[in-house]
Amino acid sequence: MGMKTFIENLKQNKKAQAILLGSYILVTTLSLYLSQKSVIAFLMLLSSLLLLHFTHLSQRTKWIVAGLVLVVFLPVSASQGVAYESYMEVVTLVGIYVAMALGLNIVVGLAGLLDLGFVAFFAVGAYTYGIFATAQAANFMPFGNFPLGGGSFWIFILLGCFVAALFGVLLGIPVLRVKGDYLAIVTLGFGEIIRIVFNNLDRPVNITNGAMGLSSITPPKLFGITFIYPSQFYFIVLAILLLVFLAVRRLEYSKIGRSWKAVRENEIAAQSMGIHLVRTKLLAFAIGASFSGMMGVVFAAKQTFVDPTSFTLLESITILVMVILGGMGSVPGVILGASIMTILNLQVLTELTNWLNQLSLSGVISIPDALSPAKMQRFIFGAILILFALYRPQGLLPAKNPIFNKELLKNTSKHNTELTLQKEGTNYVHPNG
Repeated sequence: MGMKTFIENLKQNKKAQAILLGSYILVTTLSLYLSQKSVIAFLMLLSSLLLLHFTHLSQRTKWIVAGLVLVVFLPVSASQGVAYESYMEVVTLVGIYVAMALGLNIVVGLAGLLDLGFVAFFAVGAYTYGIFATAQAANFMPFGNFPLGGGSFWIFILLGCFVAALFGVLLGIPVLRVKGDYLAIVTLGFGEIIRIVFNNLDRPVNITNGAMGLSSITPPKLFGITFIYPSQFYFIVLAILLLVFLAVRRLEYSKIGRSWKAVRENEIAAQSMGIHLVRTKLLAFAIGASFSGMMGVVFAAKQTFVDPTSFTLLESITILVMVILGGMGSVPGVILGASIMTILNLQVLTELTNWLNQLSLSGVISIPDALSPAKMQRFIFGAILILFALYRPQGLLPAKNPIFNKELLKNTSKHNTELTLQKEGTNYVHPNG
């Protein structure tokens, strides 16, 4: 009873929440700073962002604290150990997958359009930059000097966004008349078509270099600094992710965001209320694809190599699982789901596998070959997802419905109504979602 009372009092005391959160961030930052390599300290520092989400601090305070953790505390504390670049590699990939998951959340979570070929837009962005950042473009371009310099990377972020959005519209046009399982089949086929085209587009004119892929992609350059390390790409991804997050939050409670939700719930009812189905669906495909295209450009520049095997159906399924695991339609949930899945795949299960392999080699334990950690890693990952699906079917952080003041909406003008919806939808949510 005492603990329950303490928790209730803590929920009402913003000052106590701020002190506890600050102490937690300070302790985890010092732990990561003092340890040469500590995955636990690294993950605990990242989890401070989740704790920050559950506090009742003001939005401005949350933005300031999150910025300090991501821009100052995490890079500085991690830079003291030998695992600095590996930490930054993990966080950079987390940012890339979070941005793609937020894009897919618009298509699946808000508009209710099941897309199983979303990785195709990621591939379009990656190849858009990869072709022109290598000598590959000289095979079919009659003018220009290739590869382009690293300064062109910043322009290609916008070009990748535009080209991916264009492909999103091209995908949306033929699938406007199908929905449900048929939509999933069509989008799955689209994803496979894009991968196969890139795999075979080396003849009669060699555009993508086929299965050999594109290597030695020019890294980005800014003010004479060449970006080649994960710790440098981390800040690029962080800046793009911030823009994506702000765009998604603004779209969610805008007129088009409410139109997406209406189409998701009932297309016939939405159309009868004056919502243009074609335009609404195409916007969902285009905007969601644009986020993936931008991150495709970053991925190609970071890896300096792309080939069709990086854009398989499994990648599309993985991104979809991130959205479902976090909570379809929930921006914080999608961020959490993408972060958990990426960290599990890249670090937690990998570290567990290495630890079990060391114990097996030293003779501490004897593991049969059929149950070797390398083979069991995907099994463990699948088992964790099944447990989440059984006990949290709505997602880790389900979407919550906003509460609107009906009297206020009746008495305000049309212009003020839009502002009120955005403000109330952002700050006030139904406790039971």
